[in-house]
Amino acid sequence: MQMVLLTALGVGGATVIGALIGFCFKKISHKFSDIILSFAAGIMLAAAILGLILPSIEYGGKYGIIKCIIGLFAGAFFLNIIDKAVPHLHKFVDANTEEHNIAKTNRVLLFVIAIAIHNFPEGIAAGSGFGSGDTAQALMIAGGIALQNIPEGIVIIGPMLAAGIKPSKTFIYALFTGLIEVFGTLIGFFAINISAVILPFGLAFAGGTMLYIISDEMIPETHAHGSERAATYSLLIGFCVMLITDVLLG
Repeated sequence: MQMVLLTALGVGGATVIGALIGFCFKKISHKFSDIILSFAAGIMLAAAILGLILPSIEYGGKYGIIKCIIGLFAGAFFLNIIDKAVPHLHKFVDANTEEHNIAKTNRVLLFVIAIAIHNFPEGIAAGSGFGSGDTAQALMIAGGIALQNIPEGIVIIGPMLAAGIKPSKTFIYALFTGLIEVFGTLIGFFAINISAVILPFGLAFAGGTMLYIISDEMIPETHAHGSERAATYSLLIGFCVMLITDVLLG
């Protein structure tokens, strides 16, 4: 349990670390952001496959593949519903600087809420990883999510400061998005450990949410600013890093 709690704090704290970096570098180039985000996407992709999807099939027994597929689509549909309720990250990062300050602030705060909502299933994925009993795999999953949260934390600072929000409040909002992920991690862990019956489905559900985030949010975002070639290779490097890590830990 202590390891899970530390992991939850680490995953949520990564967003805060990114936010602190964002205060130092308010203007991060799109190319640099795309490369880092793509590297994180590669790590998350490998973590989802190796740490969630394959174990889901293994623990599912005779009908493991069926349980896994159902869980994957359930996780994807869950985030699809969330996406219909909240907007995508890039719609706020490129907001018109000539908009009225109040309207702009409202949009930025909505953006922060969107980030927080998206962080919740990521936290569930991190917590669910511990349900398999493989601590090394669980830490790999959490590490991939945490790495993705750092550039995300960097990204949320600029729009809030540009909208005229005080730095102190900006940091509080960033902290809020990180805390949401901490709660998600704990909920994912307890839900999986309450009943082993839901373990295959829970792992696949978490994997589905990660695949959805990678495909729907991260890859399109990193290919939207002319750095798609560098982003592609960065994703491959991240994926290979996790493959090597998995072999060494195995």
